Amino acid sequence: MMPTVLMQGNEAVVAGAIDAGLKFYAGYPITPSTEIAELCAEKLPFVGGKFIQMEDEIASMAAVIGASLAGLKAMTATSGPGFSLKQENIGFAAMAEIPCVIVDVQRMGPSTGMPTSPAQGDVMQSRWGTHGDHPIIVLSPSSVKEAYYITIQAFNLSEKYRTPVILLMDEVISHLREAVNLDEYKDVEIFERPMPEDKENYLPYQYIENGVAPLAPFGKGFRFHVTGLAHNEKGLPTNDPKVTEKLIKRLMGKIENNKKDILMFEEKDTEGGDILLISFGSSARACESAIEELKKEGIKVGLFRPITIWPFPDEKLREIYPRFKKVFVVEMNTGQLYYEVDRIIKGNTYVGKINKFNGEFFTPFDIVEKIKESF
Repeated sequence: MMPTVLMQGNEAVVAGAIDAGLKFYAGYPITPSTEIAELCAEKLPFVGGKFIQMEDEIASMAAVIGASLAGLKAMTATSGPGFSLKQENIGFAAMAEIPCVIVDVQRMGPSTGMPTSPAQGDVMQSRWGTHGDHPIIVLSPSSVKEAYYITIQAFNLSEKYRTPVILLMDEVISHLREAVNLDEYKDVEIFERPMPEDKENYLPYQYIENGVAPLAPFGKGFRFHVTGLAHNEKGLPTNDPKVTEKLIKRLMGKIENNKKDILMFEEKDTEGGDILLISFGSSARACESAIEELKKEGIKVGLFRPITIWPFPDEKLREIYPRFKKVFVVEMNTGQLYYEVDRIIKGNTYVGKINKFNGEFFTPFDIVEKIKESF
């Protein structure tokens, strides 16, 4: 039996990563993600892993890509400006189909912004920060305990679908300390990268049924080419429009066609009522308390919390929202997830915004006040 311990969100990420098989971390310290780097530096040597502090965030992402190609489960963590710097290499990892996990602990921006203040302003950047049509998976935990579990799932999904996975934290969750017992996760499945068998005919980008060919580690006798250019099944660059179109369709399809496996969400009191709140991360916790207060006043409120932010669980939302008179999206930005929700609902139900973007986190009272104003 594991004891109940007081654990910080960033600490939970490191614990989850190591339990998932993390063996390489490269990064550059930046508030409010710094504890992740510090703890990886301390703990990785004890499990046969390696930590390296790179000269900047661009190099950090490049090192993570190299380590993953060599067969190691690899991760980096950053925030704000650092996340922006990583985007070109995140695009390379998406195109070359290199598994890796990127933790983005969101803080106020843009630019240097407010380094120690919470925000959720990287929702769209996490999806579209790198150029071109590309696949991505973005996960967002709402508690310390969940940060541990979702980090493991980030590694599992990254390895399973050969794609970068972004763990979209916010400063509140990363620095929150909660009493947790991780016993319930002791039997959680850890996905290991499959090893191809045929060295002579190995195709790293083969068009197979689920869209994901096994990735051979460098140094094991498999000869293949890795590039950010459009490429054929062997990894060799191509300008053939038909081959390129087939490649992009496969890249997008391996995520879109496996959404049932990828999507995670939580719903509370969604049988129907007056208001449906949609929120994620720490903002969703304030929503839960606000719902209890509104219940006392006879207002029926439900909560839909996407844990998988991208791809967004649109089918589930389409099932839920018609049961409510109004929908409000609660987030610490000027309204980023709102646009995705509004796109899905398409004017069939009123969609409002409850936002905070001044460096302060939501209180339940903020949400209660806005809901009452809507009546």
